Amino acid sequence: MNFKLWQQAGRGIFLAALLLVFVGPFWGFAVTAFSGSSLQPGQLLLWPKQPTFDNFHYAWVQSGVWRYLLNSVIVVTIGTVLQVTVSALAAYALARKKFRGAALVSLLMLSTMMLPEEVIAIPLYIVLGDLPLLGISLLNSHAGMILPVVGWAFSIFMLTEFMRRVPAELEEAARVDGANEWQIFWVVILPLVRPALGTVAVFGFIMIWDQYLLPLIVANQDSLYTLPVALATVRADETMPPAVFVAITLIAMAPSILIYLAMQKAFNRGLLMGAVKG
Repeated sequence: MNFKLWQQAGRGIFLAALLLVFVGPFWGFAVTAFSGSSLQPGQLLLWPKQPTFDNFHYAWVQSGVWRYLLNSVIVVTIGTVLQVTVSALAAYALARKKFRGAALVSLLMLSTMMLPEEVIAIPLYIVLGDLPLLGISLLNSHAGMILPVVGWAFSIFMLTEFMRRVPAELEEAARVDGANEWQIFWVVILPLVRPALGTVAVFGFIMIWDQYLLPLIVANQDSLYTLPVALATVRADETMPPAVFVAITLIAMAPSILIYLAMQKAFNRGLLMGAVKG
């Protein structure tokens, strides 16, 4: 009996320590953002000092965070939808179709994940400044921030592995019933890989939301800055109170947290299926 009590106590202490490690920094951010009086460097509080929303009001109105937030929402919404759509179509072709050079195509896509963004920054800037064949510039536009993230090798690779595990008998039965290629993709394949779609959507959202280098080289106008670029800009502003900067940081963190909480079930199912079947 005593052993079980000690075991439960040890487990509780371990979970409390784990919670402190992961939640502690976020709680410190929240305390600073909601504190009305300025805090000394290194000062830690368990509760906001003179609780107020003035820091968020200052960030929203005076610093114009709403404009940067709107730009980020536009880019991440359209970019995530297009990325998941393109990834699903590309994965279907790689997983369910046999064609010469499929292995080479997969290798080339995976190789793009091995290059850091800084390596392709200058070529990407040149291409976006004078789009091949079309001869138009996508600089200083939302499209210039969206199109480069539409094709992500990680999403394609993950969905390809899931689609390969779908039994071929289901596809053959659908063809016997008269289903065309689009119906097989939409009615047979996609519902079976829905957990993977949720996982890819969460990863894609976070990847696009956290993009810093791409918006930095595309947008030369302050009105087109996304939140990560705006954070770097306001951080260099010596006149801005530190609590306001922390409030802007919390605003930038909130969408990623909300998206994960909203899609947590599909995200976990996708990871679990990959772990069990892989």
